[in-house]
Amino acid sequence: MKTIRIGSGAGYSGDRIEPAVELAESGDIQYLVFECLAERTIAIAQQAKLKDPAKGYDPLLADRMHAVLRLCHDKGIRIITNMGAANPAAGAARVREIARSLGLRNLKIAAVSGDDVLETLKAGDHRIEETGAPVASMANTLVSANAYLGAAPIVEALRNGADVVITGRVADPALFLAPQIHAFGWAMDDWDRLGKGTVVGHLLECAGQITGGYFADPGVKDVAALARLGFPIAEVSEDGSAVITKVEGSGGAVTTATCKEQLLYEIHDPSTYLTPDVVADFSHVTFEQVGTDRVRVSGGTGRARPETLKVSVGYIDSYIGEGQISYAGPGAVERGRLALAIVRERLALTAVQTTELRFDLIGVDSIHGDRVAAAAPEPYEVRVRVTGRADSLKEAVRVGNEVETLYTNGPASGGGATKSAREVVAMLSALLPRTLAKPAVEFLEA
Repeated sequence: MKTIRIGSGAGYSGDRIEPAVELAESGDIQYLVFECLAERTIAIAQQAKLKDPAKGYDPLLADRMHAVLRLCHDKGIRIITNMGAANPAAGAARVREIARSLGLRNLKIAAVSGDDVLETLKAGDHRIEETGAPVASMANTLVSANAYLGAAPIVEALRNGADVVITGRVADPALFLAPQIHAFGWAMDDWDRLGKGTVVGHLLECAGQITGGYFADPGVKDVAALARLGFPIAEVSEDGSAVITKVEGSGGAVTTATCKEQLLYEIHDPSTYLTPDVVADFSHVTFEQVGTDRVRVSGGTGRARPETLKVSVGYIDSYIGEGQISYAGPGAVERGRLALAIVRERLALTAVQTTELRFDLIGVDSIHGDRVAAAAPEPYEVRVRVTGRADSLKEAVRVGNEVETLYTNGPASGGGATKSAREVVAMLSALLPRTLAKPAVEFLEA
């Protein structure tokens, strides 16, 4: 039975680069996939594109391509990535520049567009799923609206000989499903195989999470050599069954336990995993350890895809101001609590206009709160953090300023003060009839 090997070269935008190089060098793979696009990432990329039309792609695109492009070209490994973010065409053009600088010839690059549906969403009678409010009511704060495209345009690019495929917003599993559809000739309505392929995509999409990274818990779930964590490979067969593995000798581990945790990651209903390509059913998936760092996965299936596409809607929500300062030694916790009380009163005295405030002692109560922290032993050092949400940047800045004034205005021995203020790009979602999204593929050659 025909098989292919797909490597996962990244699980988020800022992920490590050397594991992808290891996959290209020693993974015996035919496809290298970089999944680098979170929901909020694309809204931030849209803002970058507005400032400079030549930007808007992933900031590490060039570094990643410099690291792997020659290797992949020489070995015939095809690259698929959503690092095009808000500007796949510019991302593809940048890859072409890099290919030329490396002296690579006969390299075909595809840019997949059509996910930007901001104007379509604003023009129609569409509603925000979380609130029920009409999209039109948010017109002044909208930054982006990107539909989750499926595997079809990537398959088209591969079928037409693309060596590198640069997309914007597509569903994460679709990046991995597309090479399976292309290699095996699966029909786009073969729901059973598309469901199986989506299981593989979901397992690979977070890269090092499935090889022990997010899984590790010292003394409970020990994982070796995390500093040299190897990223996963899926050996996929034509029937949709697969073995998850990694490069021999790399750090981490692939076990039934690491695979089970990743299968359930960000899953609401395992029997109804909605994607643009298929409604996948994970509820009967099984794992079997078939060797060291080799786990067989089977049992996935699927049914007909939804008639709508999810749209990630980015908008300017507010501004966050933050200040931090540390206290250490005897009485550190009490000095930290006094510092918080002082800032709380100062914000009220100076009438800082906020819509939400948090007062935390990092290391004491910033995660579990006062009640859980009450019985814990007192630490020897703490870090004060005050965070405020405001409707203007000017008011957000004032939050951090008040924390900084603790340097000379008490309590004693504060140090390492920092402050920041930033715009908050938040995300909501909408549903769009799939016929209103128009995927397109553009080819460039080096």
